Amino acid sequence: MGRRPRQVVEEDMGKTALLFPGQASQYVGMGKDLYDHSPDVQRLYELASEEMGVDIARLSFDGPAEELKRTANTQPAILLHSLAVLTAAGSNLPEFDYAAGHSLGEYGALASCGAMSYDDAIRAVVKRASLMEAACQSNPGAMAAVMGLSHEKINEVCDLAGGVVVPANYNSAIQLVISGSVSAVEEAVRLAREMGAKRAVMLEVGGAFHSPLMESARVGLQEHLAQVAIETPTRPVVANVTGKPASDGEEIRSLLVKQVTAPVMWAQTMQYLKDNGVDTVIEVGPGTVLTGLAKRDMKPAESVSLDTLEHVRGLSGARVN
Repeated sequence: MGRRPRQVVEEDMGKTALLFPGQASQYVGMGKDLYDHSPDVQRLYELASEEMGVDIARLSFDGPAEELKRTANTQPAILLHSLAVLTAAGSNLPEFDYAAGHSLGEYGALASCGAMSYDDAIRAVVKRASLMEAACQSNPGAMAAVMGLSHEKINEVCDLAGGVVVPANYNSAIQLVISGSVSAVEEAVRLAREMGAKRAVMLEVGGAFHSPLMESARVGLQEHLAQVAIETPTRPVVANVTGKPASDGEEIRSLLVKQVTAPVMWAQTMQYLKDNGVDTVIEVGPGTVLTGLAKRDMKPAESVSLDTLEHVRGLSGARVN
């Protein structure tokens, strides 16, 4: 899963960003080797299981896949995997200058920089996932991926489609996801193809994430986060809502709430990191989705995936905190 970190010395490196994946990066078996390796990792899974009323370790390691990909389960499972990597890496985690996470991954990024405790991040994502799944059930919706149209053209498509349909994920310069009511998204897909999109396809997702149909989840998360301690991060964490670093705990709290109904500005996040000298990206958690996007848009000198215990063990000799 991605290249292992090479042996490096400090002057050989520019700036480094940790990237934390979001929903749809899950796979059955994720995190099991990290769990078996560390009692500290096991404690994180036990906390999440208590909060969820579900044995999330068993579900992550053994499936079934259909149950794991449910929003209420997959969001905590992915966060736990990312936190398990951080825990197992410990002081061998390479020094980094920025952190960012795609949607729920933002909680992993914040935890990596001390803005939230691991326990609070887990509780918040368990709550967020439950609220978003409930919103999907009460306000059914859809999402679609569109490639080959400019962001301006996508906005035009959404305006012309009518109904509730909005840009949800600006994933790269050429890939954008739209979200909203089923009929409006289907019409937007038709219009996108008509306007010359290279690809416009409906996605198999549970609902209309990052759209106005998630309003009930936004309200519920706002109530939960009001009681959570959020500190100024030790390193800049680039926020989904703005594509720029959030400066303090209160701004982070506000942006995490807005994030539920606002689009994920991931293309803008990558541009910010590139403009600020990031030439090494390290994806922390399951899969290689974010390193794949970075290779295409950022073209970093080095990209690394930290998914398994083997990957973590390969960190020996890397520049460390």
